[in-house]
Amino acid sequence: MHYTAIVLAAGKGKRMKSRISKQFLELNGKPVLYYALTAFEKSSVNDIVLVTQEADIGYCRKEIVEKYGFQKVRRIVAGGMERYDSVWKGLQAAEHSDYVLIHDGARAFIDQETIERCMQDVIKSRACVAAVPVKDTIKAVDSSLLGVKTPDRSTLWTIQTPQVFEQPLIYEAYRKLALEQETGTAPSVTDDTMVAEYYTGIRSHMVMGSYYNIKVTTPEDLILGQAILDHEQL
Repeated sequence: MHYTAIVLAAGKGKRMKSRISKQFLELNGKPVLYYALTAFEKSSVNDIVLVTQEADIGYCRKEIVEKYGFQKVRRIVAGGMERYDSVWKGLQAAEHSDYVLIHDGARAFIDQETIERCMQDVIKSRACVAAVPVKDTIKAVDSSLLGVKTPDRSTLWTIQTPQVFEQPLIYEAYRKLALEQETGTAPSVTDDTMVAEYYTGIRSHMVMGSYYNIKVTTPEDLILGQAILDHEQL
């Protein structure tokens, strides 16, 4: 079976309030993206498709892939305006794979154990996602910010990446999404499991991830990320 990791690094990171895209900010002297690529490089995936902004392709090739010797990054492709555009570009570059692992490059602290669990789970589930049970009570609110419902915490999980699928399944789902984006009839989606559910009816199986697998999105996340690096000695 051929597994391809699609690593998304095309975001601008507006919430980071930095002129540098969040995936290129440094932790311990290395870009955030370096750590995510390292985890997949050391895993048993066959290859990696890196999706970035067109203007950053040369930088990624020279200053990340070549500089750090990533052998599994076989293709670097230009992403789109939105996350789903970038995923679609990545899927087209991984068209001949059996399974794809879609991962946000800003999730620097994905570990190999989670990657391997997802790779095994998808064989039987067809669609799975790294996730962790929520720790806090979650409150649904109305437009006035008044609480209206408190979901049972035991049924709630925080979704992470990688999100892993049979390649033909998620490819067809994104092909349909791309067509509906052109006609303005596409639903609002925020992750790949939603696309799979909406267009194929396949529900994703939860695979235990790690509470360290944070997404570096805001300045506070850099502080947390540094603490994780110090603890894990990555």
